[in-house]
Amino acid sequence: MGKIMKSGKVVLVLSGRYAGRKAVVVKNHDEGSSDKGYGHALVAGIDRYPRKVTHTMGKKKVAFRSKIKPFVKIINYNHLMPTRYSVDIAFDKQAVNKDAFRDQALRRKARREVEAKFEER
Repeated sequence: MGKIMKSGKVVLVLSGRYAGRKAVVVKNHDEGSSDKGYGHALVAGIDRYPRKVTHTMGKKKVAFRSKIKPFVKIINYNHLMPTRYSVDIAFDKQAVNKDAFRDQALRRKARREVEAKFEER
């Protein structure tokens, strides 16, 4: 059987704080790593989706309701369900990587990068 969790694969998060949210696999670690011995993936997803917008709303309200809140997280494969969809979003590997979890400022920078990529799409 081939690898299912590849970069760009759309997945559903099944458990934890982001349960039910959609995410995109940024980097996969099928065999685990030195600190995590199990298969896991670095995922970037949307925590708060844009809300419905109607033509009667003003520009300020439309701008407010169009915002998204992203998340970046390392999740065990057991807590991810792959979908048949893939997206070709190229995240900046310098900003969105495992090292971004060491420092709060790096994590914030990674989230900003993810938000920019999702919004341009």
